[in-house]
Amino acid sequence: MTARITSVAGRQLWDSRGRPTVEAEVTLESGVVGRAIAPAGASRGAHEAVDLRDGGDAFGGYGVGRAVSAIGVEISPAIMGMDAREQGAVDAALCKLDGTTNKARLGANAVVAVSMAVLHAAAADARMPLWRYLAEGRSVRIPLPEIQIFGGGAHAGRRTDVQDFMIMCPRAGSFRRALEITDDVYRAAGRLMEEKGPLTGVADEGGWWPNFSSNEDALDTLTRAIEAGGHRAGEDVFISLDIAANELGDSSGYNLALDDRRMSGEEMGARIIEWTKNYPILSVEDPAGQDDWATMAAVTAAVGDHVQIIGDDVLVTNAKRVEDAHAADACNAALIKVNQVGTVTEAKAALDAAVVHGWGAIVSARSGESEDVTIAHLATGWDAGQLKVGSFTRSERMAKWNEMLRIEEAMGSDAVFAGTSAFAAPIAQALA
Repeated sequence: MTARITSVAGRQLWDSRGRPTVEAEVTLESGVVGRAIAPAGASRGAHEAVDLRDGGDAFGGYGVGRAVSAIGVEISPAIMGMDAREQGAVDAALCKLDGTTNKARLGANAVVAVSMAVLHAAAADARMPLWRYLAEGRSVRIPLPEIQIFGGGAHAGRRTDVQDFMIMCPRAGSFRRALEITDDVYRAAGRLMEEKGPLTGVADEGGWWPNFSSNEDALDTLTRAIEAGGHRAGEDVFISLDIAANELGDSSGYNLALDDRRMSGEEMGARIIEWTKNYPILSVEDPAGQDDWATMAAVTAAVGDHVQIIGDDVLVTNAKRVEDAHAADACNAALIKVNQVGTVTEAKAALDAAVVHGWGAIVSARSGESEDVTIAHLATGWDAGQLKVGSFTRSERMAKWNEMLRIEEAMGSDAVFAGTSAFAAPIAQALA
């Protein structure tokens, strides 16, 4: 018996912002079911796949009735009878059916939910956990987590220019230990925020809501939180930043609101390079906008031998853009978001392109999430080496971290924590 798809259904659910999102449910001939929920970002780059929203007054325009309808009316008939084990063929059929370069007709939210649901169904039919099904018998590593402590930018009313202030623990030895260290730092950061002034809750991804006078103030506080949590900044625990520079300007310049200053690309790059010299920063995501290749390349040239420079908006999980970035020496790591490109197969192609060039790879959640834990399995089964989910609070985040603990436990003595091996070779060697 093949893993033939016998039914595909869509439904409206709700994400972590209380906005509508899409769940797809795929049933196979064997009776097994795969489900997946589409995440959503707070902002979308120009080169990213497009969610289909209803507009109008209902749900603030975020309704997904048309995307759900697309699953039932168009997608279901198109892939019924296909073998769920042939993920590439199913995803190719979805792309052909949509017919656009950015999934705009059917909606990336509809397409990605179906693509991931097919994958879940195939793994269930094989009677394997998803990560093991994806590993295809190969040895894979437990990914290194990248965890938000302070949330800024578009995720926190732009109270800081930098979007994410995160930590990484590459020498933790295990995923469980990395989370324990994170708990120390997260709680210490909360205490420091209380001492500084009003503690104003958490941002979209669960990190402490910013209450800082400058971006440097946030970096100082995070460094202090690492030490106050009983750990050594730059030895046990490192800082990771998501600048999300695409939200700060464009290739003609950037606006740093906390500095009340307009900066050129060259000045923006110099500021970030200075931060890497003054703080225990190990990773920087999107130090420049989506088409500012020159600034990306300048930052990578200056610090890329010991700092991970991640492309997100500049790459949008697109294998061709990864190749372009490699040719321009613009990054040394790629962020992988399945909904950013629309299908599992396309996301894997972007990850493979990064790995071929010796880059780091980080499977990532979005700011609008759900209890869906697919990315924990993708990061593990694809041997990506790194996983970025958000902070250490809010159940849509903790669901992924907790799933990783289950995966690590299930591996038993075969569990190998990626740690320093998650990075491009020069960075890994610098950490050794």
